[in-house]
Amino acid sequence: MDRALTSIDNPASAGTFVTTRWNLILSGSNSKTGEHQIRAALAEICRIYWRPIFFFVARRGYSPEDAEDLTQDFFLRILKGDWLQKADPTRGRFRSLLLKSVQNFLNDAIDKTKARKRGGDVSFISWDPWMTEAPSELALSNEALNSWTAERLFDAGWAATVVQRAIRRLREECERKGRLRVFEVLNPYLTAEREDISYARLATKLRVAETTVKKLLYHMRQRFRRLLRDEVAQTVADPADVEDELRYLCGALAACSAKAA
Repeated sequence: MDRALTSIDNPASAGTFVTTRWNLILSGSNSKTGEHQIRAALAEICRIYWRPIFFFVARRGYSPEDAEDLTQDFFLRILKGDWLQKADPTRGRFRSLLLKSVQNFLNDAIDKTKARKRGGDVSFISWDPWMTEAPSELALSNEALNSWTAERLFDAGWAATVVQRAIRRLREECERKGRLRVFEVLNPYLTAEREDISYARLATKLRVAETTVKKLLYHMRQRFRRLLRDEVAQTVADPADVEDELRYLCGALAACSAKAA
C-alpha cells in the first residue's frame, strides 16, 4: 500500500510551470516566435471558458442555438483575429479580460446570430468525452440558469470547469498508475470535508485498513489541491494573483452550494 500512496502523491509531477499558458500567450502576442505553441496554449485555455461563455451568452437572452453559435464565433475571433495584440498584460487575469471581451462582442453581434450555420468550423471547442459522460456534482441547476445574472453564471461555470479539469487530471494520473479504483471510491470526498464520511465503509470498499484510507484520502486531497492550483495558475499573468483567484473560485462554488441548499 506504500506504493499506492506514492502513486497518488507524487511531488515530482506536481507541475509548477515556469511559464503558464497565459504568460506564454501574452509574451508572444507581438512576435512570430513560437506562434504554433502560443496558439495551442490559447486554444487550450479557451476550452476552460467555453461553458462559462455559453452560460453568459444564453443568460443575455439568446436561444441555446444562437448562444452556441455566438460562443463559437467569439472564440473563432479570438483565435484568428488580432485579439492577442489588444490583450493588456496589466489586466492579469484571463477570466476578467475574457468577460469584458465577450460583453463587447455581444454589443456588436445583434445582427450576426445567423451569420453561419450551427456548429461551424471551430472543432477544438467541445466538451471532452469524460466531462460529458460523467455527471458532475458541480453542475448548475435549472433554477440557477434561469435566475442568476449572466456574470454570476459565468463565474460559476468557470469555477466548476476548473475544478472538473483538476479532478480529471487526478483521475488520469490514478488510472495510469493502476489506482483508478482508489480514485472512484474517494473522489466524492475530494472537494470538501464531509460529515457523513465513514472510513470503515471506505476501508471495506477498498479492502484496506481504515488508517490506510485516511492516508490515501489525505494524499489524494493534497494532490487535487496542487492540480487545482496549477489549473488556476495557467490563467493569470502574475503568480501573486493565484491565491486571489483560488479564493474567488471557492467563493463562486460556495455561492453555488448555498443556492442549491
